[in-house]
This record gives sequence, structure tokens and C-alpha cells, in this order.
Amino acid sequence: MEEILNFEVNEGYEGLRLDQFLSKVYPEYSRSFYQDLVEKGFVLKNEQPVKKSSIKVKQNETYTVIIPPPQPLEVEPENIPLNIYYEDEDLAVVYKPPKMVVHPSVGHTSGTLVNALLYHFKNVSMYQGKERAGIVHRLDKDTAGLIVVAKSEFAHKELQKMFQNREIDKKYKAIIVGIPKKDYGIIDLPIGRSLFDRQKMGTVATNLRDALTEYWVEKKWEKHNLTMVDIKLHTGRTHQIRVHFSAIGHPLLNDEVYGFKKSKLTSSLAKQLSDMLDYHALVAYSLTFKHPRSKKEISVNLENLPDPLPYLIERLND
Repeated sequence: MEEILNFEVNEGYEGLRLDQFLSKVYPEYSRSFYQDLVEKGFVLKNEQPVKKSSIKVKQNETYTVIIPPPQPLEVEPENIPLNIYYEDEDLAVVYKPPKMVVHPSVGHTSGTLVNALLYHFKNVSMYQGKERAGIVHRLDKDTAGLIVVAKSEFAHKELQKMFQNREIDKKYKAIIVGIPKKDYGIIDLPIGRSLFDRQKMGTVATNLRDALTEYWVEKKWEKHNLTMVDIKLHTGRTHQIRVHFSAIGHPLLNDEVYGFKKSKLTSSLAKQLSDMLDYHALVAYSLTFKHPRSKKEISVNLENLPDPLPYLIERLND
């Protein structure tokens, strides 16, 4: 069944190319995917097909995007570099870089983590089909970090239960805009599908589910109006960290979907560094859990934050 989406051009997006605007407000699909939709007449303005994806959008314009029903995907192994932090017969812990999609979908049929897993591992769980081979949990496209991969069906089922029962300790680092009043906090706000934008999650929403995020301030850059926080997730809702910090007035650096505005940065250096970063500043750096078969504790931590974050932090510390 086709999906119909409507997008209004808000302040901050005016002047962007249409394909660029669509990929920013709904990054589930790439610019090339939206360009293809325009060519096929599936992007409308005032109920008329838009002829070029290069047109510049204007504030308050509304565009309708028709996503055709997905075709069965042919998922092939691809020789994509993969950092493996832990591996045994049942599971692995791997690093997903920023800008990589976890599993294939319409608009992302190659270059995904699943394509890499199929190449690097002789055995990977097909419990949920080849398109989601080994995938037990997800990270957003722009979120870098560690992911647990199921190699056996037994591990796949058990790991799913462990995530549902909140038995896996997940920690993140993020750079947020603004300086929190307290150095420690708990954000306890239910999350659901936003009432204001059906393509986003929010705290004013339908189908609300409990969501709990705990954080510690690690570093304040008051001159630049930026803060680094250490985060522990107690639930795993879609976009949870992004929604929660936006809700308390501290959106993630470069997370334009959830309220980041460069004008809130208070130094030219911070704005320059924002331009250097082509993803939002969120990294899943630590995973700790008991092995589903041996019950031995496994704890994996990233050796380094992804580039260019170490350089950005060094410059902010100057």
C-alpha cells in the first residue's frame, strides 16, 4: 500500500532545493530517492506534480509525497568495512558509523549494515528475514555506535527478550545545545507519534509509551553554549534521546529534525564546527549485557568517538 506524506516548509528551510528539503525533514530516504519520485510524478504541490527536484522551496508551501508500495528487496552481501568488537558463535558486537542505515528499505537498498553483515559473517540469524539479518535493535542513520548482532536464531530470540525486559545496559554520549541547570537529571516523559508532525516522535503525541533517560553533564562549554552529556537509556523508544533533550530545551547539536538551530550557538567557532559535522552529535559508546547462552557478562566500549568529534571537542576545549 502506498504511503502519502505532507510536508510544510517552515522557517529555516526556505531556499533549499526540494530534494534537499525533503531529505532533511524526512531522512528515512535519500536525496536521490526523492529525485526519482519527482521524475515519476510522485511529488505534488497544489495537487500538481512538481517537474524538477532542483526548485527552491518557500516558507509555508506544502508538498505531498507519495511513497509507492515497496518492492521485494534483493539483499546482497557487500564488502563494506566493518569494525567487530566482539564475536562468538551466537552473537557479535559491531560498530555502525554515522550516515549508515541499519537495514535495507525503499531508498536504501545497498550500503546498509545488513549488507556488511552478510559479507563478513558466515552465519547470521535469518529469524526476521534476510532484509533484517541479525538485527535485534537499531540506531538512527545519523547515530553512530555499537550494535549487538545475532548470529544464531537462539541468540536472536533471547536478545529480543533481553531488550524488552531492559536487561541490556546502553550508554551514549551527546553534545547538546545550551547549558543544563543541573549536572545530573532524569527525563521521564512518555513518547509517541507526534500530534503536530506524523513523521516525527514527540511527547505531545498519540500512543504514548513510557520513556526514561538518565544523564550526567560531562563538560560545559559556556562560551559556545554547548554541553557534552553522558546518557543511560532505561527504555528504547524511537528517537528517545533526541526527543527527550529537545523536550527539555536542549536539542542535539545538528539535529535539525528535533529543534537544532545554528543561531543558538554563541560563537563563530561553534558554528564553524557545526558546519564540519554532517550528522547529529550522538554516539552509542557502551553496551553491557549477559550472554544469552553462557550468562557471562559482556561489556564493550568504543575505543574512540567517530571523526570529526575528537577534533571538535579539542577545539571547543581550547
